Amino acid sequence: MNLFLMTPNIIKESSEGTTYCPIQDELFSKHRSVEVVGEITRESVYSLILQLRYLHHADPEKEITMYINSPGGSVTDGLALYDVMEGISCPIRTVCVGMAASMGSLLFAAGNERDILPHAKVMIHDPLTTGIKGNALSVEEASRRLMETREITASILAGHTGHSIEEVYEKTKTDSYFSAEEAVAWHLADRIIHEI
Repeated sequence: MNLFLMTPNIIKESSEGTTYCPIQDELFSKHRSVEVVGEITRESVYSLILQLRYLHHADPEKEITMYINSPGGSVTDGLALYDVMEGISCPIRTVCVGMAASMGSLLFAAGNERDILPHAKVMIHDPLTTGIKGNALSVEEASRRLMETREITASILAGHTGHSIEEVYEKTKTDSYFSAEEAVAWHLADRIIHEI
């Protein structure tokens, strides 16, 4: 068993005895924090959507903190999570720990309050596709859908950073990496924090 993948537990003592609970459960229920860690997939997004909805129904006004350390992943699933973030009334504070890249950067930038740790990084780029196959018409259709997705993600980044879509297109035509200071300067983050 890999010790680095084990989930730490908290020991709780009560009149009924000692119980162990995963530390994520404690942070979720008491501190209203959720984690976007690793690749953004249908499964991870489904779990996050359930968590956000639960916290929203528990208290629709209280802030939720979303810690992000993600290389990105599925644009479709990431946009589903983005829509839920936008659709609930709770303010969402995003915190970049490590790296918020690709779809992870879009989710990070979408926070109502966006904090970044001193050595964290953000990376933005155009949506990617792999392995387009088929006849000319199917390749043309795939290209059209990819350009639509590019327009959607650029519009979202523009809306959350205050940049024009053209400025976003210019930055995302290649992989653009930002240090914490550069992320604040480019309005992807609001402030660098030293304590969480």
